[in-house]
Amino acid sequence: MLRSINDLKNYSIDATDGNVGDVKDFLFDDLAWVIRYFVVETGIWLSSRKVLISPIAILEPNWEETILPVLLTREQVRDSPDINTDKPVCRQNEMDYFRHYGCMYYGGGLGF
Repeated sequence: MLRSINDLKNYSIDATDGNVGDVKDFLFDDLAWVIRYFVVETGIWLSSRKVLISPIAILEPNWEETILPVLLTREQVRDSPDINTDKPVCRQNEMDYFRHYGCMYYGGGLGF
């Protein structure tokens, strides 16, 4: 079934140990036209901070309950590098992000 990316706005992001926030926006790779990151607003548990979550970290969506489970912990999200989601993400920022989550950088996103 085809779905619009807009269907995923406001979906709840559930880490392996609890909810981390809701999808608010998306960052696209302007060369490959793929979603590079979900922009997630963490809500009050983390002072409504915005964080980036790679689509590679996302598991099978729960369409009925509007939940996107991820292969991350709340602690990983809490301690993630600060990234200004209003500016383009540079390769150096991505390298910091990949090191934090302990995954391999392969030029197209995260590798778990």
